[in-house]
Amino acid sequence: MNVAKWLLLALLALPIMELAVFIAVAGTIGFLWALALVAATSLAGAMVLRHAGGNHIARVRVAMGQGGFTALQADSAGTLTLLAGILLLIPGFITDVLGLLLLLAPLRRALGVLLGLKPAPARADGVVDLAPEQWLQVPDAALTDRRDNQREHQ
Repeated sequence: MNVAKWLLLALLALPIMELAVFIAVAGTIGFLWALALVAATSLAGAMVLRHAGGNHIARVRVAMGQGGFTALQADSAGTLTLLAGILLLIPGFITDVLGLLLLLAPLRRALGVLLGLKPAPARADGVVDLAPEQWLQVPDAALTDRRDNQREHQ
């Protein structure tokens, strides 16, 4: 069998596996505690999507509006964090464990390398370097150039 068939089989079996794991956890810690745990992880997933996912979705919209996929190619951490939030939002313990694992930075980096996603280069000074086609200067009348003020005070 090829990978697509295994993936489809796993996707179809996921609800049955989630139900079996929920019954096992409910039998161990109690039904209400298991239900509360599933609700808490779904809430955590919503928070992850709201915090990290919103920024990533905005970058994807800008990239799509300009006709390119640079945001998806350059930001594997954002894509995998978005996936982690989606997995946490889905009720069930198996998807919650997978989502929590994706929130761990070393595992996220390793998976990004495995999938061939290019991580954004990190700099110690906090500056993000972009290629010329990845940025666009937008003038803002509310902002003043502070360099002129600093030169006057010297």
